[in-house]
Amino acid sequence: RAVIAIGGDRPTAGCIAANAHALARYAALCHEAGLLPIVEPEVLMTGEHDIDAHETATAAALRAVFAELQSQRVALEGILLKANMVLSGSDCPRQAGIDEVADATLRCLRRCVPAAVPGIVFLSGGQTPLQATAHLNAMNARGPQPWELSFSYGRALQEPVLATWKGDSSNVRAAQERLLLRAVCNRAARSGAYTPAMEQ
Repeated sequence: RAVIAIGGDRPTAGCIAANAHALARYAALCHEAGLLPIVEPEVLMTGEHDIDAHETATAAALRAVFAELQSQRVALEGILLKANMVLSGSDCPRQAGIDEVADATLRCLRRCVPAAVPGIVFLSGGQTPLQATAHLNAMNARGPQPWELSFSYGRALQEPVLATWKGDSSNVRAAQERLLLRAVCNRAARSGAYTPAMEQ
């Protein structure tokens, strides 16, 4: 995993190049060992930047990563890309809506990710559970893409579960139900079939 921040003069070209090389080397070593690498260049949503700045930085990171993957002769058919969505910075005064996020993310991916990549799994990256699900759904609702679009969420799946459980064994069943709900909603978002009514 490479973590790339936005702010001031960041990300620098050197930062992007170093992280792209490291990710491609990791992918090549995985293939040598018979493993499928999950290549994760995460451009953080932390900061005051707008969605356009996030799209620019994400595109720069993706272009560099795929150039390095090609240079190191990594077969793109044998990787998964774990990507951030294109979002407004967490402290940006104007937060992009669901459709704007979906359009910007798909535009960025189409410009930067070869169709040979079989699948893209999104990280939640600080989005709320409902935001992460709604954004994934909006992308898949736009019809078939060159790659499968799915999820690889940590916090967006686990936070509601942990908040319900609270370390109390009497809350285990309720916590399990929360996990099942998030799984069902995100499964539906994989095919563009999610609706907010499913949260009830």
